[in-house]
Amino acid sequence: MFIKGGLNLPIQNISNILLVQLGDIGDIVLSLPCIQALKENFPDANIVVAVRDKTSGVLEECPWISKIITIPEPQKNIVKELSFQMKFFSQLRRDRFELAIDLRTGTRGAILVYLSGAPRRIGFFVNNDLYWRKLLFTDLYRPELGNDVHMTDYLLSLLKATGVVVSSATPLLTVSMANMEKVQGLFEGKKIPTDLMLVAIQPFSLWKYKELGTEKIVQIIKRLRDKYGYPILITGSPADREQALVLVDRCGEGVYSLAGETTLATYAALLSRCGLFIGVDSAGQHIAAAVGVPTLTIYGPSKPASWAPQGEKHKVVQKQLYCVPCCQTGCENSHQSRCLDELTVEEVTREIDQHLINISAPVIDNDLNP
Repeated sequence: MFIKGGLNLPIQNISNILLVQLGDIGDIVLSLPCIQALKENFPDANIVVAVRDKTSGVLEECPWISKIITIPEPQKNIVKELSFQMKFFSQLRRDRFELAIDLRTGTRGAILVYLSGAPRRIGFFVNNDLYWRKLLFTDLYRPELGNDVHMTDYLLSLLKATGVVVSSATPLLTVSMANMEKVQGLFEGKKIPTDLMLVAIQPFSLWKYKELGTEKIVQIIKRLRDKYGYPILITGSPADREQALVLVDRCGEGVYSLAGETTLATYAALLSRCGLFIGVDSAGQHIAAAVGVPTLTIYGPSKPASWAPQGEKHKVVQKQLYCVPCCQTGCENSHQSRCLDELTVEEVTREIDQHLINISAPVIDNDLNP
């Protein structure tokens, strides 16, 4: 329900739309159905998306976007930050937006929407909304969707409430031929066999309490390689490169590190070449699903019903404890997750075996197969 405003958007007279999503990489991917819906409902409008600088690569190939505005992290020097903001918002006004939408509830996005100059400014209402937020937005919407609503449906609810027709709630990422060629070159340079089904494993997360731990990951990789013979690609960010090399060294032949060797756009292309993605709760699961690759995601304290990829091609492994999901940063916000500490290698590999059957993965006659 709308706490403020709430009139349906006019189909005519909207030429420039600003969509603000200042979340992390996974949030950007889960916002793709919103971008698609806006373009389908306003096919002649310019869709401009404002995202954090480090996430913009996800949208590099998006066919529904006219322009990407990148928002750098705030500068520590307040004079430089104010100078930047004045120049930035002066440039922002030149787009003459008729509509601005904020998909989050943070301060920076709200101010960005307000200073865009759009006469219609739509955002989410939260129970502790401060009075000043009501001044910044013309429309504030409070969803009534229940506790287990998926994040994609939550985001789309804001658009649906204003009369936008949604044709799909499935995030879709486009991969260009140029990026596919870059990935092929990367495979050739590392002598990765591409005549076999590739399995990508992303064991890293921005948040350590979501990780399974090196020893368990090594055992899972070795078992997967030895039983099935699939080449294993360790993926991650530049910050994960050293850890990825440790995994390659521990696991040996048939395991390759690609962590930190791609942009976000080429990472999507890389994952599109794989037959399965296995990872912890991080952006990789969303990127893989958005390029059509089956996923198996290992969850800790987070809620898969709200975040995990949806559909029969996607599976979640999560320890069944009375406290799961607690949605905290580890047990009692300790950054240590008992649900991951107690999740066994056997529990994970059993689910991998079943999921490979479910997705009809090719069987390789592997000499190492016991």
